[in-house]
Amino acid sequence: MTDHDPARASLRHFIDTHFDEQVRTLARLVQCPSDNPPGDCAPHAELSAGLLEAMRFEVERHPVPAEFAAEHGMRSATNLIVRERFGEGPVVALNAHGDVVPPGEGWSVDPYGGEVRDGWLYGRGAAVSKSDFTTYAFALRALKQLAADGAALGGTVELHLTYDEETGGMTGPGWILSQGLSRPDYVLSAAFSHHVVVAHNGCLHMEVTLRGKSAHAARPDTGHDAIEAAATLLPALYRHRDALAGRPSQTPGITHPTLVVGLIEGGINTNVVADRLSLRIDRRIVPEESSEAVEAELRGVIEEACRALPGITVQTRRILLARPFAPAPGAKELTELMCREASAVMGKPVTPIGVPLYTDARLYSEAGIPTVMYGAGPETLLEANGHRADERVPLDELRKATVVVANTLLQLLTR
Repeated sequence: MTDHDPARASLRHFIDTHFDEQVRTLARLVQCPSDNPPGDCAPHAELSAGLLEAMRFEVERHPVPAEFAAEHGMRSATNLIVRERFGEGPVVALNAHGDVVPPGEGWSVDPYGGEVRDGWLYGRGAAVSKSDFTTYAFALRALKQLAADGAALGGTVELHLTYDEETGGMTGPGWILSQGLSRPDYVLSAAFSHHVVVAHNGCLHMEVTLRGKSAHAARPDTGHDAIEAAATLLPALYRHRDALAGRPSQTPGITHPTLVVGLIEGGINTNVVADRLSLRIDRRIVPEESSEAVEAELRGVIEEACRALPGITVQTRRILLARPFAPAPGAKELTELMCREASAVMGKPVTPIGVPLYTDARLYSEAGIPTVMYGAGPETLLEANGHRADERVPLDELRKATVVVANTLLQLLTR
């Protein structure tokens, strides 16, 4: 038995007795679309702020200037910050994002319905990561009640609820940090399975534009065909992709770097030699790689493939660079605490892993802040259907994750 057993019991009791309200709150969040693109997310932020204020939180609204938002692919974004100070001690920020990918096709339920079925709540954002708006808010509510009942806590807990994770995070956590709106000592960032995530891939998006010379299809010899040039470039890119499989990552949960050509657009008409073709490349960067070296290598592959093509010029433009998430100094202790608390609640070992996608957590870690990813979710992102049809979160795991977060905050604020 530890000194905190009565406190833990109190936290769990609060979370259990308010769980129906937590589920209703998540359904409301799912029912308000916040698709990104198009990235018009200020209305969802206002809904979220209202729900938090109804829980007696003081909510700071920090709208991102329209011009800066537009530079980063957003129509509107408002960051929400809640600060609950319990006394002298560390500042712990809980970060989740409310923007979601568009629903796409193939759903068996309304993607904005927030429907509960067989113990799962369905809807776009249910797992990634509107669920953790509630995980973090209700864990903090439980902690506030504990303090009101006389527990001696020291420190501050902040909620950082942001809206541009799907487009890189620069108007969300990037803005909060760059503007000095917060400088936490620790960060818990939204996850999508019940593992403790300590590393993830980075991502480079490149746009390649091939330019030639148009000509009538009856006289193709008088032009330079940009589509034909792509027939030389694409095999070179795919040979490079295949070679990346020979560079395994040492991070559990991450295999090796990957490359995908996800978008191609070009041509004028069926009877015209194409004077232009553009394609976009997604290159995932494993934690052991240098982002600068990856970009330089990819540019080299493109230039080498196109060098001998007559009449063709190549323009390469970086669209996005999200660096990998790797542990910051001091993160080991936070990771061990998180794993210990999660294992106790889940009743089985919860160990640190890496994931092959990229998230906002990297921005806090890049700033030197000990950061781990933990939140509501099943065993894997695939079970949650993250970014796919029928996205869902298991309600039992939502409840357990809320308890884990509350217990972890208790530990951090009672040292």
